[in-house]
Amino acid sequence: MTQTKEHIYFIGIGGISMSGLAEILASRGHQVSGTDVKETAVTKHLQSLGIHINFGHRAENITDDITLVVYTAAIHDDNPELRAAHEKGIRIMDRAHLLGQIMDEYHDSVAVSGTHGKTTTTSMVSEILLAAEKDPTITVGGILPTIGSNLRIGNSPYFVAEACEYFDSFLQFNPFIAIILNVESDHLDYFKTLENIRRSFHAFAQRVPDKGLLAISEKIDNVEELTDGLTCHVETFGLSEKANWRAENIVHEADGRNSFDVYHNGAFFTTIHLHIPGEHNITNALAAIGASAFLGAAPEDCVKGLHHYTGTERRFQLKGKKDGITVIDDYAHHPTEIKAALAAAQNVQHNTTWCVFQPHTFSRTRFLFDEFGEAFGDADEIIIADIFAARETDDGTVSAAQLADRIAQTGKSARYVGDFAAIEAYLREHCKSGDLLMTVGAGDVYKIGENFLK
Repeated sequence: MTQTKEHIYFIGIGGISMSGLAEILASRGHQVSGTDVKETAVTKHLQSLGIHINFGHRAENITDDITLVVYTAAIHDDNPELRAAHEKGIRIMDRAHLLGQIMDEYHDSVAVSGTHGKTTTTSMVSEILLAAEKDPTITVGGILPTIGSNLRIGNSPYFVAEACEYFDSFLQFNPFIAIILNVESDHLDYFKTLENIRRSFHAFAQRVPDKGLLAISEKIDNVEELTDGLTCHVETFGLSEKANWRAENIVHEADGRNSFDVYHNGAFFTTIHLHIPGEHNITNALAAIGASAFLGAAPEDCVKGLHHYTGTERRFQLKGKKDGITVIDDYAHHPTEIKAALAAAQNVQHNTTWCVFQPHTFSRTRFLFDEFGEAFGDADEIIIADIFAARETDDGTVSAAQLADRIAQTGKSARYVGDFAAIEAYLREHCKSGDLLMTVGAGDVYKIGENFLK
């Protein structure tokens, strides 16, 4: 970013990533303002920092003193503020480009990518670097309890951020360390094919400098294709013997926690006690350890940081208990994520597993319809809520009721109940003491669990 102080306007400033970037630039003395559709805890926090926020998108919000307008992929060309910025000739930049520019100012930057697991792994890297007293700047896609926010501004060369592949956003980054957790079909409204997704991740890996590191999962199909021609250091992580970073002697404890020994290139590194369940979180931890060790974190830093990590908001988050029923919320909105969350739930002692799933976007539900249909094997009772539209409109080609019928074809007890009030009433009637209730999805399905606990 330029050292000249500017007036920077964020369209959609309340977004989890946009708010972090806005706060970083405000801390550097830039005048920051923006707009969002409604007041939230995030917008209130920004306002407490002196950032002016308009509620409602209007052309008149774009005043002549604004020198830069930042927007996200969710903002379309017909947005009145974006149109006004174009008409006034104001410089315009998308969120990913801005994040890439900020990242370039930090020598030891870590960008965490993958179809899923980014927020958890970014949080794990952050915890380890904090334990190692590296004083990192952190921007994460959720609320990390340790810092009580999605952002921490440090005073060091260390910068940790998520790298989203949607719209090829992460191709704006030049990280010193890149992590690729997985490469699967998602965002097919943009990518169209898995081949295009793999091509994008390969291009992302090529952006790591010669002295940098690519940490990549050994479980990715034909992983050699993604690492072909790279000049940086490459290390794999996973549970097989061929991985550079691997876990052995895994113990799934009765309360869902994990413990395991970490080996690096066959040599014992340390023993980790992880407070969050699931085999997928063991591999996430291995990725975080590999990246952090490359930056100089010692084994004891990894132990301390990961022991301190108790999860990020909306990632297998314990919401509470009522009448002997445990309520857990998870952001999973991809079939693989759902499988992982439900598999993790099996390590927690309970009777019946209830899963309330809110599909996220019509396009994802349509493109991955059969994959979603097969994703609920570890749930006993499945309730499907209405599809969360996000940026899309319903074209009538797919529905929540159709998805419930598809899941039921696998022999599972699955039903479409409808709106949240009807779902809450159904749960109050049928859930029993000793059951586990999971609310799953990237929309606002968490409200069902919160209302249930009330």
